[in-house]
Amino acid sequence: MSPALATLDPIARFIDALGRAAVTEPDVPDAAVLATVNEDGQPSARVVLIRGVDPRGFRFFTNYQSQKGRELSHNPRAALAVHWKSLKEQVRIEGTTTRLSASESDAYFASRPHESQLAAIASHQSAELESKAQLEQRFAELVTQYGAQRAERPEGWGGYLLVPTRIEFWREGPHRLHDRERFDRDALGQWTMRILYP
Repeated sequence: MSPALATLDPIARFIDALGRAAVTEPDVPDAAVLATVNEDGQPSARVVLIRGVDPRGFRFFTNYQSQKGRELSHNPRAALAVHWKSLKEQVRIEGTTTRLSASESDAYFASRPHESQLAAIASHQSAELESKAQLEQRFAELVTQYGAQRAERPEGWGGYLLVPTRIEFWREGPHRLHDRERFDRDALGQWTMRILYP
């Protein structure tokens, strides 16, 4: 990794690490824990897939009426944590979320496998379900209804962009003398890097 990536651009550094993890991770390298907070201040965390990173931030997709969707509507601040066991590295990301445009959500939905599209339509994510059979029946009905026909994105399903204000990189070191570097973004969009004790 070049010194420029290490010190000036944490998003480029994340993209570099994600590329390395894609080679070494046995499972999904883009899996991340997403933390949100409800109206009572109760935090909640779950694993999501980061479905794109660019200079704007980090993208993930969900049902807007899911627990995380409702919590982000109340409080758009959120955090992501990524751990790559094979690399012995971790990245923590904090920032504010905004919904992606309908066109961006449409494009991602169209790229999903057909069965995943139908599953998104069938699921009232986070709502109470009487039985798994009820969901499976609804999915089977959609398979019959759509056949091989392309499914349109449900109006209540789409993407979020987490715009980072803080990104921290952690790398395992010997004797628990780990490396930690925190990047903070100011109001002008400039990053400042600080080295932290492990």
